[in-house]
Amino acid sequence: MSDPTVLHSRLTAISRATVYVVFTLALIPVQAVALLLRLPLSRRIPLWYHQVCCRLLGVRLEVFGRRSKARPTLFVGNHASYLDVAIYGALIPGSFVAKSEVVDWLFFGTLAKLQRSVFVDRRVRTSQLQATALGKRLSAGDSMILFPEGTSNDGTHIQRFKSALLSVAEFQIDDAPLVVQPVSLTYSRVDGVPIGRHLRPFYAWYGDMDLVSHAAVLIGLGRLTVTVSFHEPVTVDQFASRKQLTEYCQEQIEAGHSDALAGRIQPKAGAAGRWDWIRWRLRPRLSDMKGLRRSKKGFESPREKRATGRVDSRGVKA
Repeated sequence: MSDPTVLHSRLTAISRATVYVVFTLALIPVQAVALLLRLPLSRRIPLWYHQVCCRLLGVRLEVFGRRSKARPTLFVGNHASYLDVAIYGALIPGSFVAKSEVVDWLFFGTLAKLQRSVFVDRRVRTSQLQATALGKRLSAGDSMILFPEGTSNDGTHIQRFKSALLSVAEFQIDDAPLVVQPVSLTYSRVDGVPIGRHLRPFYAWYGDMDLVSHAAVLIGLGRLTVTVSFHEPVTVDQFASRKQLTEYCQEQIEAGHSDALAGRIQPKAGAAGRWDWIRWRLRPRLSDMKGLRRSKKGFESPREKRATGRVDSRGVKA
């Protein structure tokens, strides 16, 4: 006789997967027609679609900080799972920068194209071509979501960001620097219980894991809480180089991810947003703001360096 817990998990996975697939297949032709006719609706459907998908898959979002309102904005985030797409997509009205292989993926490749994703070869030697393709979209006012790790991680450790992938941040939009906002995402709790290291592989998808078998287990698990933090937006001209911008983004995202893993970021009681599955705090905690101030001091703008004659935290002279 089957274990009741295992049976319940399988039934949950089947029901969630069925509703998700039916909903997605019904919406695909609507988005395709909207794109074909270049309707404004084609930009709004993806945000709504991902919000509904999060709810269908039992994902509750706890969001901290303020999302950049600048158009366009380059959102830079860590990447642990295919589920990240639904989460970032539910919170950010923008398109993804995806690796070129995704375009050939069955089903998910179609969804990526319908969201107007930009497919790039992430090898360093083609970074300038990537920036050119992304630059055209940004010049048109489209915000983009970029994963500078270049691949997914194990959900615990964030891999080193590739500064070449952030070359697009050097683009000027109407003679103004492009706004870049770091965003950290953490799979923090399931059914209210913190997700420890032994449970994290059930959510993180990396290495040679099989997508179908991994997803079949993941969507059958309990109610998932994901912590997302929007960190302070910056521009590349606040830093001495693109490498320093990359380091800033990595430090902010690693700090937010670490706080979420350790449970140092918690919403106040009764702080629910419009929906019971999403909580959005418009202001970071006081301790978060102090951390942002410390980070900014470590990354003085070239103008500040010239004015003070000091060097930054990495010993780079003005």
